[in-house]
Amino acid sequence: MDKSFLIFLAIPVFLLMICAEMVYGLLKGKNNYRLNDTITSINIGLISRFPTILNLGFQGLTFSYIAKNLNLFQLPVNSIFTWIFAFILYDFLYYWMHRLHHEFKLLWATHVVHHHGEEFNLSTALRQTSTGFLWKWIFFLPILLVGIPSSVFVAVGGLNLIYQFWVHTEHIGKMGWYEKIFITPSNHRIHHAKNPEYIDRNYGGVFILWDRLFGTYCEERDDLKPIYGTVVPLQSWNPFWANIEVFVSMIKDSYHTKKWKNKIKIWFAKTNWRPEDVEEKFPHEKSNQNNKFNPVFSQALLKFLWPQLIFIHFITLAVFFTLKNQSYLETIIFGLLLISISIIISAILSNKQYSLIYEFIRSSIVILFVSLDLISIELLASKITLIHSVFNIGIIFIFAIFSIAKKKLITD
Repeated sequence: MDKSFLIFLAIPVFLLMICAEMVYGLLKGKNNYRLNDTITSINIGLISRFPTILNLGFQGLTFSYIAKNLNLFQLPVNSIFTWIFAFILYDFLYYWMHRLHHEFKLLWATHVVHHHGEEFNLSTALRQTSTGFLWKWIFFLPILLVGIPSSVFVAVGGLNLIYQFWVHTEHIGKMGWYEKIFITPSNHRIHHAKNPEYIDRNYGGVFILWDRLFGTYCEERDDLKPIYGTVVPLQSWNPFWANIEVFVSMIKDSYHTKKWKNKIKIWFAKTNWRPEDVEEKFPHEKSNQNNKFNPVFSQALLKFLWPQLIFIHFITLAVFFTLKNQSYLETIIFGLLLISISIIISAILSNKQYSLIYEFIRSSIVILFVSLDLISIELLASKITLIHSVFNIGIIFIFAIFSIAKKKLITD
């Protein structure tokens, strides 16, 4: 029971739309894409599918048990009423799930990754959490309890998420009457804004009606441009760190605060709350609304970056297409390898010279895994991963030779 397959099918369309928006922005002189920000969004999106594929958490077992044993009745799959009811109910539950994830820190920890981006474009929609499997699913249990068939539940969930993709753009203005019923780019820009006047508003997935009904609606103002990102900035392109940063912060705060009451409260408090003693001793760096995280990276590393971006997509496609032929261990290994590639890409974007050393180690491990038959060479994903690793080792050796030669020339 997983909507990942629907999302996976939509990925080529998403990438085409991202390219189209980028070209449109360049032609109009309103480009809002940065290479580092866009690559990070795509990498976060790629790795976000793996926890669900690996069936981490209790989501699959719980949904299956409820669908078979605890549903009050079973609505017919072929009824248009079932589909409409399921679609509306899913979005209603999504609204409350989304709202509570913005209001309580433990929930926010699994959602914050979607809001780190300091640009607002279609690639931002790909910034999906890899830790949502922990408790997001709990909010959707009622949809099965009232008899919605599991296949309908999966479909409307996928459609809800796919709908949300197109509203992540600055190139579409207000849309008249449509704004009053549905989520649009204008009212979703408000949701991603960190301006005090806009923050924590417009939670709906498809319908804006819930926000209007429950008092969380805010209209975009002509005199106040949204500024994107989080109040406490991430300051990193690392997709793994993006997913655990708030968890780590809560662990540190609960360790350093002196009161036992506060050690527990930290996990269930509002998102902006911290114990006074911790805030005084370890204040968070507040976001400068005029400055975006944008470290300069070297042209030499940039040349090494492009092949990694091409290979990571081919490897991901190969992994998805050969899932049925993989053992659970192989899927875990492929997931870890893709996460490691994305982390190394983030190090390149941050101009970390050690990124080549890490990639040499990672590529050597891949070759070792293949030689030990931990991942079968018969799999297409294994073959592409092996080619990628051999290619990278060769390029790193060439880089090293040129670097040594250049230093020798300078010395001589």
